[in-house]
This record gives sequence, C-alpha cells and structure tokens, in this order.
Amino acid sequence: MKIMLRKNAAGTLSVYVPKKDLEEPVVEMSSADMWGGQITLANGWRLDLPAMPAGTTLPITVDARKLGD
Repeated sequence: MKIMLRKNAAGTLSVYVPKKDLEEPVVEMSSADMWGGQITLANGWRLDLPAMPAGTTLPITVDARKLGD
C-alpha cells in the first residue's frame, strides 16, 4: 500500500494512508533508521518499509506492506 511518511514540527514521525484517509503516529521502529525494517503505528498496524538509502529526506511516499492483523 502507498503511504506517506513525514515529521511534524515537533519531530514526531507519522504515517498517512491516503486510501484510508488515516494518519497515525509511529510508536515503534525495529531499526534506528527505519528503512528496510518494521514500524508500528499508534492504532496497532505493523508496516514493513522498503530499504532506502540512509539520509532519505521526508516527506516521502513509499510502498509499504501491512503485516498481520
């Protein structure tokens, strides 16, 4: 699914899912740089992010895979 990753003015990382009109903050990351790892959203969704180069700037739209319900 296509998602947009961005940081707000306070530096909080959030995910926007256009097809669901859903925006949720990221509450957990499996790796410090997040790319190529998994993130957990405040609503409980777990997403697998694609591998990207370190220093990739935000906001960015990527294809993520939703893991288990």
